[in-house]
Amino acid sequence: MSATRGPAGRGRALLGGLLLAAGLLAGCGSGDDGGPAAAPAATDPSLGTVTVAEDGVQEVTIQTPDDYVFLPDAFTVAPGRVRLTVESTATQATHNFRFTPGAGPEEIAEEIPLLAAGESRTIEFEVTAPGEHPYECSFHVQLGQTGVMTVSG
Repeated sequence: MSATRGPAGRGRALLGGLLLAAGLLAGCGSGDDGGPAAAPAATDPSLGTVTVAEDGVQEVTIQTPDDYVFLPDAFTVAPGRVRLTVESTATQATHNFRFTPGAGPEEIAEEIPLLAAGESRTIEFEVTAPGEHPYECSFHVQLGQTGVMTVSG
């Protein structure tokens, strides 16, 4: 009789399969080793760069992948109109985007309530108060998906 037959053998085979799957999933992480999480920022250096459109509105694009981060997690604008685009490069995760209520020097009500994998949405708003305006994905704030927009003084 083979060692994998019977209840004990099936349990060992199942445990081995689970350990193998866990090892494969652990390899998909986004540690500080320059793995997959670093790739989007490296491939698009324009992320987080603020430009001024013909209509005078400041424009900036950030991304959100499956790793529960914003790329970049910080950018700076001048006081005035801002057009912010959030692109989901995720293949599975659904995100949202909002300025953290009560956390900045002024309230910014515009938000993106739902951003499905692969979608891109743009919001436009006015900022006047210099300082740090924290933003978040409220679905994943406990996982650290936060960032800061600084309004220069």
